[in-house]
Amino acid sequence: MTIVLGTPTVDGARKAMAALREWQHDEAPMQLHPGDIGWNYRFGTAETAAVIRTWSRDGQFLAVGMLDSPTLVRMTVAPDAFQDEYLARRLVEDFSLPERGVLPEGAVSIEAPLGLLLHDLLSEEGWGVDEPWMPLFRDLTEPMEDPGVRIESIGPEHAQDFADVLRSAFNTSRPTREYWHAMSAGPFYADARCLGAYDDQGSVAAVVTVWSAGPGRPGLVEPMGVHEDHRGRGYGRAVTVAGAAALREMGSSSVRVCTPSSNVGGVATYKAAGFEVRPEVQDRIRTA
Repeated sequence: MTIVLGTPTVDGARKAMAALREWQHDEAPMQLHPGDIGWNYRFGTAETAAVIRTWSRDGQFLAVGMLDSPTLVRMTVAPDAFQDEYLARRLVEDFSLPERGVLPEGAVSIEAPLGLLLHDLLSEEGWGVDEPWMPLFRDLTEPMEDPGVRIESIGPEHAQDFADVLRSAFNTSRPTREYWHAMSAGPFYADARCLGAYDDQGSVAAVVTVWSAGPGRPGLVEPMGVHEDHRGRGYGRAVTVAGAAALREMGSSSVRVCTPSSNVGGVATYKAAGFEVRPEVQDRIRTA
């Protein structure tokens, strides 16, 4: 059967998300998670559908990707298609030809899980690798420890606090209070929890958003940040532990996150929150 590349409608984006949920399992490598797309809903429902790409055969999804930027696609494939040669060759074509509507000419990146035949074919075509990222996982079988600080749900009245913490944590002007409102109005926010860790004066010191993929499946941290005025005081660990506990209450079997290996402070925070380091991963890059 012919493989069909598509950009879904809003309803099609929901179906792609449903497929991603089914593909998540604890033994899987770090891969595109429905929470990644859920977080993208901060830009709007139609805008999120427009950056999703799907590859299907006979009406069944084989691969799902999301354009995190015009030059970066994050993607994964169905568990039984990791070594599907026909799919892998089709993906290489679609990533290499700008007219296919996935990536433009010039320097571009692909985030794909370890174990895909796609990696071998990209190497044959001269694609290189980018800086390493560190996946971290935590099992949620056992009850969680007390985070040790005041934790509260972040609601609409704290949308500005949410934005302020992320702006400070990531040294960017992009997050606004509208981010939280748009994200929470998205069709998958029921699978998420947004929490804040508070200092003794009642200020939000750190925030986390966690996303479930359904009972018995791994959840995702996306994003977590600590305000620069509160760094080094354990708030990142505390809010991450609280987020993991929320996922456990929703039935998640484990929780995962991925951060640049160069982010020494972030890696240390997740390890302090009980996460275990997994082998590093690298995006595939075409430099010209």
